[in-house]
Amino acid sequence: MSKRLPQHFPVELSIVIPLLNEAESLPELTRWIHRVLAQHGLTYEVILIDDGSTDDSWAVIEELAATDTHLRGIRFNRNYGKSAALNVGFKETTGRVVCTMDADLQDSPEELPELYRMITEDGLDLVSGWKKKRFDPLSKTIPTKLFNGATRWISGINLHDFNCGLKSYDSRVVKSIEVYGEMHRYIPVIAKWAGFRRIGEKVVQHQERKYGTTKFGLERFVYGFLDLMSITFVSRFRRRPMHFFGALGSVSFLLGMLIALWLMVDKVWHSWHNVATRAVTDQPLFFLALVAVIVGVQLFLAGFLAEMVQLNGDNRNDYLVKERLNLK
Repeated sequence: MSKRLPQHFPVELSIVIPLLNEAESLPELTRWIHRVLAQHGLTYEVILIDDGSTDDSWAVIEELAATDTHLRGIRFNRNYGKSAALNVGFKETTGRVVCTMDADLQDSPEELPELYRMITEDGLDLVSGWKKKRFDPLSKTIPTKLFNGATRWISGINLHDFNCGLKSYDSRVVKSIEVYGEMHRYIPVIAKWAGFRRIGEKVVQHQERKYGTTKFGLERFVYGFLDLMSITFVSRFRRRPMHFFGALGSVSFLLGMLIALWLMVDKVWHSWHNVATRAVTDQPLFFLALVAVIVGVQLFLAGFLAEMVQLNGDNRNDYLVKERLNLK
């Protein structure tokens, strides 16, 4: 089913902030946001998503929301992860532009007006922050550079910092995509495959962490690489899985058959000329050919079954319609 997107917005800017155990930073962060946006005359809302905090984060959110009508809060029953928090927050936004940022004060609210302008005036669909100068240890910055390089190469999106939490979006983007698992790192990739290709970048200030400790370890880079493979495959072949499995299966099947045929022709030729040679079934190459044929058939059947699942799925004709003209 195609999606109709709202044309009128109650506020100009929605700010989605996922958080986990950030009670100390929330009062300072919300005051900073209010000061910056009030100076620029922007109407806004802040949606704070408590991702299963075990400290006093929710109590702080309740206290802040009681005196600030710009604030809205969502509390998860347990920790589901940043992707889940962003996905739920995106559904609740009502602004023309949606910005995301972290709650640890390492993302500066001073960047928000320019991120808003780049969407509304420059016509970009998505703007990703680039923390060109970072205050992180080498154990974090070096894997980050490798991760970003691999993502640029695979996705074809020329961004330096895919994982930066400070981003801005046209509202159509966040209302049209779904973020799940650990895919928050790849929102630019998801947006591109959804047809939002006007993706820009802005150098942003990276602050030193003032309170608490980071919630992410080195394992995120391993998971990140696997997620990149997953999102690349799903984005390209979700609606045509036979193109992937069928192509691989056909190549494997034909290669196995050609090897087997060559072995048989070679055996016949040697027999015709009375040259002693091993039996076809005694040659290791025969078994490799047999494996290639079996794998080819299995891949082809996997593609066929995937096509059947896709054909019977509820979202088989779920396409994003950008505009409608004179239609009821």
